[in-house]
Amino acid sequence: MNSAEYLADSPYARFGDLAIDAPVDARKTFIRKTYAHLTAAIYGLVLIEFLYFKTLDLDNLVPRLFAERWGWLALFGGYMLISWIAQSWATSGASLGKQYVGWSTYVFAFSVILCPMLWIANKFATPIGGQPYSPILVAAVATLAVFSVLTAIVFISRKDFSFLGPILGISSLLIFGAILLGAFGLLNLGTGFCMLLVVFASGAILYDTSNVLHNYRTEQYVAAALALFASVGILFWYILQIVISLSDRR
Repeated sequence: MNSAEYLADSPYARFGDLAIDAPVDARKTFIRKTYAHLTAAIYGLVLIEFLYFKTLDLDNLVPRLFAERWGWLALFGGYMLISWIAQSWATSGASLGKQYVGWSTYVFAFSVILCPMLWIANKFATPIGGQPYSPILVAAVATLAVFSVLTAIVFISRKDFSFLGPILGISSLLIFGAILLGAFGLLNLGTGFCMLLVVFASGAILYDTSNVLHNYRTEQYVAAALALFASVGILFWYILQIVISLSDRR
């Protein structure tokens, strides 16, 4: 893609220089801010989940949610809508304040959809060989390991993975359709499906990390952090489901 095409097609084209073309100091500042915001989003998510578990009667709320198929479907649909709005705010040409609103809104929306899964995971927190075993901790460590390896691949190779964009776009539509069919009991989404979603999320991390180097502009660190957080969140979600599934077979 040449410069003219990029300026025409990219939602980030109005914000400073491309990070890969910017001076070294500006590029380092952009990358540092991006990953600082990603870290802040993760810590914010942990804090919100802690507050949920301390203040809400999840032992009553979560079983009621899963008892009603429409309840879970409505929650998932609301998450999809809010996340789309939040990401559009973060990548828009609006003020930095509005971008932060999009960033924080997405973190909150993901915390709501993640909470029931964490509650289920806690039910499998049993000792193995005398040592405490937490599916959440196992999933978190596995997610960090996968994310670190994928990030290193992009930063060391400096390869542009933008070609994954159309593949991920089509895949996301197919995944959404499969989830809808599963919600209506028309498709059995087992551990194999979760493994496919881990591959999908890994591809998204490669794509988003590549964009940090090649396609985001230096003033778009909020949008870059949000994209990375969304991909890491999906990766953690499905790794956690796999760990829960394996725990259930013990």
